[in-house]
Amino acid sequence: MTKKLFGTDGIRGTANKPPMTAEIALRVGEATGAHFLRGDHRHRVVIAKDTRLSGYMLEPALTAGFISVGMDVILVGPLPTPAVAMLTRSLRADVGVMISASHNSYEDNDIKLFGPDGYKLSDEAEAAIEARISDDDVAHRAAPAQLGRAKRLDDAEGRYIEFAKNTFPRNLRLDDVKIVVDCANGAAYKVAPTVLWELGADVVSVGVEPDGLNINKGCGSTDCGVMQAAVVAHGADLGIALDGDADRVLMCDETGALLDGDQIMALVAEFWARTDRLRGGGVVATVMSNLGLERYLENIGLTLERTKVGDRYVVEHMREHGFNLGGEQSGHIILSDFGTTGDGLIAALQTLAVLAASGRRASEAARVFSPIPQTLRNVTYGKRDPLGERRVKEAIAEAESRLGQEGRLVIRKSGTEPVVRVMAEGDDEVLVAEVVSDIVNAMHEAAQW
Repeated sequence: MTKKLFGTDGIRGTANKPPMTAEIALRVGEATGAHFLRGDHRHRVVIAKDTRLSGYMLEPALTAGFISVGMDVILVGPLPTPAVAMLTRSLRADVGVMISASHNSYEDNDIKLFGPDGYKLSDEAEAAIEARISDDDVAHRAAPAQLGRAKRLDDAEGRYIEFAKNTFPRNLRLDDVKIVVDCANGAAYKVAPTVLWELGADVVSVGVEPDGLNINKGCGSTDCGVMQAAVVAHGADLGIALDGDADRVLMCDETGALLDGDQIMALVAEFWARTDRLRGGGVVATVMSNLGLERYLENIGLTLERTKVGDRYVVEHMREHGFNLGGEQSGHIILSDFGTTGDGLIAALQTLAVLAASGRRASEAARVFSPIPQTLRNVTYGKRDPLGERRVKEAIAEAESRLGQEGRLVIRKSGTEPVVRVMAEGDDEVLVAEVVSDIVNAMHEAAQW
């Protein structure tokens, strides 16, 4: 069944416009609740959100939908997306919901759903829920005496804080380590600084003053300049930049040099392999991860297995083939020993653990491989599919021929916006830039027809 509401990561759109309206959110709550009504037990759902203003509209609408089918609702307020996955399992809930458009600006929002196992829903489950929404089936609504109830979980923050701290090796501390953490004015603005401080770090917090409109605005993992500048200004040992829902992380060393998801995965993979903790014989990443990561892993006897873009596809491959480390260049790092989805804070803690065990500064230990030259450009398109145009197909074929066996070309449509992403990489930096430019120019010319 073709999905219309669900994209690559939940249901996303501009707040107060379809599909991000209170009306549709209520129906999503009803349909999701009905899908997970299994057995005679008292059903429950965990709902969290980030700090964007529209969360105040979507949270009560979803709550009403779940209550209408007889589900009890546990509201936990602003918490990272991985905390929802953890709490869904910990509280034996039937479903978890995160209201967050992740790294997008405040105008957008998203409804992300987790099953009782803490994993994001499969395509089949999303299609089944969408079918219920489309049919507007009211037969599953509860009788008056069977309506659900809503309550707030006062210690939700504390539960996640302790969970995160327990992933850090007990024989290590962060004493005498100064860390800048940029929380993007988002969901982790309370918990991330607390975890680092309680583990002993000297913490400099930025992006911790949310006002509903400033999430990801000039801060966080989508704009690392604030973190990098703060690290240098404060003489910090390391910088951590989370995104709005804290499921991704980028870092920098003490000089301000950026460490992306590929570098983080390489660092952890090498250490885990050396200490017999790595499972699957390598790492799972997406088609967007740098060729330099693949070559580095091969050189140390590990493999890189690629999936299409989206952390859910990385997780699915990891589960199917027995890997415990995977992620995306953008900073979604999945460490399945600890969680079921990307967790920016825990990925940062594992990076810190590797550095602490090595006794070396981040600039010495964290830049594990030299990235192969890579160029990425985004092309916004209208109603016409640019990839179907003859001149675009010819430009792509020519680019593949020029890159040959020593390079890679990845062209894909975004799952959340009308954008085509054109990425090429290879040892010849000039050639890589040229082939991307040729394809982008062909798309612009085709759009003018």
